[in-house]
Amino acid sequence: MKIEDRFIGRDFPPFIIAEMSGNHNQSLERALEIVEAAAKSGAHALKIQTYTPDTMTLDLDEREFHISDPNSLWAGKSLYKLYGEAHTPWEWHKPIFERARELGIIAFSTPFDGTAVDLLESLEVPCYKIASFENTDLPLIRRVATTGKPIIISTGMASIAELDETVRAAREAGCKDLILLKCTSTYPATADNTNILTIPHMRELFDCEVGLSDHTLGLGVSVASVALGASVIEKHFTLDRADGGVDSTFSMEPAEMAQLVVESERAWQALGQVSYGATDAEKKSIVYRRSLYVVQDLKAGDVLTKNNVRAIRPGLGLATKYLGMVLGKAVKQAVKCGTALSWELI
Repeated sequence: MKIEDRFIGRDFPPFIIAEMSGNHNQSLERALEIVEAAAKSGAHALKIQTYTPDTMTLDLDEREFHISDPNSLWAGKSLYKLYGEAHTPWEWHKPIFERARELGIIAFSTPFDGTAVDLLESLEVPCYKIASFENTDLPLIRRVATTGKPIIISTGMASIAELDETVRAAREAGCKDLILLKCTSTYPATADNTNILTIPHMRELFDCEVGLSDHTLGLGVSVASVALGASVIEKHFTLDRADGGVDSTFSMEPAEMAQLVVESERAWQALGQVSYGATDAEKKSIVYRRSLYVVQDLKAGDVLTKNNVRAIRPGLGLATKYLGMVLGKAVKQAVKCGTALSWELI
């Protein structure tokens, strides 16, 4: 499949998405700097999120509207306040997308309701992302699918049955290009809770492109996912974790993103194909294998022994597997130390 001018699939390097999320810290200037840093790092796409606190939840700070989990990065806040801090003002979308296009990086967003889709359609986004927490919102998925544009769906928390409903809803509503991202919806996620062996299974089950939305720290999990067939990798991105922000704890900095782009492509290049024997590049190295050499000066008629024949480098003599066969045989002519042993000398 293709998003703008970028091909996506196992025959192409992984498509790397830098997720800004709320790391702009309510500064348009910082948001534009993040776009520039993402482009400079080599990321192929920059993603934001399109919602307001009112399109996400109610302005209440009690019961289930209050984040009381002490282990949460956002403990003590109301959902409404959190989304107010994290949301990207809608009037910022156009300048963010324009800056991305100027820098040659694909820009798109995650809509969270129909009004967000309307805004993004007016800005002519090339594709859409559905967040894990909305992957069972079938009306939203159908609305996005009617645009006919590629859809990327994170699969966090979703069962196979739920994903089946999601994929069917998207395809029946007009989505032809679909990417599912294996995702663990904890922030940050741990490697042992990531289960990337699901990636090839998901590809086979739903017959679509598959990747990883990675909330772990570092790049090890992302690079490993490429070996399992991930053709898309999404990572949260910030200028500097020390600056703080709603997602900064589990976001990559520019140097790390640049490293992810390089290492994920190396991992993809390394996959190659099932291959045995010397590659074209290796053939010149064969000469440095061990082989049998005469290691003492010999006269005609001298017998070959372990003292005067050894397996050493380079590889111009008889193969080492013939050592037992030649021991005890005599040479038919004088042989100088350092001569590669051949049948003609015996």
